[in-house]
Amino acid sequence: MTADTTEPPGGTPGHAADGPADPAERRREQRGWYFYDFACSVYSTSVITVFLGPYLTSVAKAAADADGFVHPLGVPVRAGSLFAYTVSVSIVVAILLMPLVGAVADRTGRKKPLLAAAAYTGAAATTGMFFLQGERYLLGAFLLIVANAALSVSMVLYNAYLPQIAEPDERDAVSSRGWAFGYTSGALVLVLNLVLYTGHDSFGLTEGAAVRICLASAGLWWGAFTLVPLRRLRDRRAAVDPAAGKIAEGAVGSGWKQLRATLRDMRRHPLTLAFLLAYLIYNDGVQTVISQASVYGSEELGLDQTTLITAVLLVQVLAVAGALGMGRLARSYGAKRTILASLAVWTAILVAGYFLPADAPVFFYCLAAAIGLVLGGSQALSRSLFSHLVPRGKEAEYFSAYEMSDRGLSWLGPLVFGLAYQLTGSYRDAIISLVIFFGVGFVLLARVPVRAAVAAAGNPVPARI
Repeated sequence: MTADTTEPPGGTPGHAADGPADPAERRREQRGWYFYDFACSVYSTSVITVFLGPYLTSVAKAAADADGFVHPLGVPVRAGSLFAYTVSVSIVVAILLMPLVGAVADRTGRKKPLLAAAAYTGAAATTGMFFLQGERYLLGAFLLIVANAALSVSMVLYNAYLPQIAEPDERDAVSSRGWAFGYTSGALVLVLNLVLYTGHDSFGLTEGAAVRICLASAGLWWGAFTLVPLRRLRDRRAAVDPAAGKIAEGAVGSGWKQLRATLRDMRRHPLTLAFLLAYLIYNDGVQTVISQASVYGSEELGLDQTTLITAVLLVQVLAVAGALGMGRLARSYGAKRTILASLAVWTAILVAGYFLPADAPVFFYCLAAAIGLVLGGSQALSRSLFSHLVPRGKEAEYFSAYEMSDRGLSWLGPLVFGLAYQLTGSYRDAIISLVIFFGVGFVLLARVPVRAAVAAAGNPVPARI
């Protein structure tokens, strides 16, 4: 499918062996890199944020007993909590895979074949959601677990390219453009979804069939546009490491074992580990809000699917401007300060969401607009800031730990959300419970001396960070 562009030993003329290439080649790779966000963000938007939560919940409710519980593997689960719990299970699966894949990618230099395998596994599982109907909640849960875990693995490899294709003072802008590409594709496909969903009768479709087509189309989109980065990105020669052969040969070993090895290595960079801990906590809150917003809107606020789609479309449009705008703010105030300001806004959003009246779409749109303005920027700047803290040659391995809390795939936030609903029966209590993630993340990030952390990782310190 793609040509073998792995560098020979010693690199190629004009190319660094493991760093950014010459300017023209670097820009070509960056443009290809943006398109993986363009490919997979449709899954995050259409599947996770809009359609799958309410739809899988309705399928689970159809299969529930008189008390509102389903019993996967004999475990009683409230039907309304199934989606959140499934997201949590998916990250446990991803934790077993991500460190292993990251270590193999770093030690073999073969990120691209692994990226292709992960992307097309996720795309196939998403396309298979077309067959989710009736009382097949177990099928839906299984496909969600596979797709989410595959997305996590692919994002480890995708993010690990950032320090290889961008100079240190380019990374905030390059990362922000990647997110902007993703939100652009999400908005475009959501417009098409909105046309199909609202006009399903005129297309001769039931509402459920329209939803299943929207789900499956996200998988087809993901697979089609993944071809662009696979053609543009190139593999680098792996750093010389006497242990590389043993690690590659042991690739079928435990993901947990490799994760422990990565974390032990991070102990030599405690400031990098401190930033990662802060990120894992506050981004867990961000991603849980994203993945559970449609369930909250439909089940607690009584909003219809059309309102939810248009609200998420508003988020996508404003997130493009927000990602680029916060990237510019970071040039003036530094990435760390800009991220801290966004966390304060996220906290205010949750408090406002708790008091949001039911059946009031205008207020929900206002909240969606606020989310859009901080969503892309907080994620893009976190990614670029972390890229400065990664020792050279360990990009995929470190980004595997970073990815554990990315794109709504973290297990703790959805678990807290699901437990809060299971115990109280109130989605308002579930949504306000997430404030703790932003508060604790803010405090931990504020304590990280990022300039010292960049220097300790052996990387050049940008003028403003």
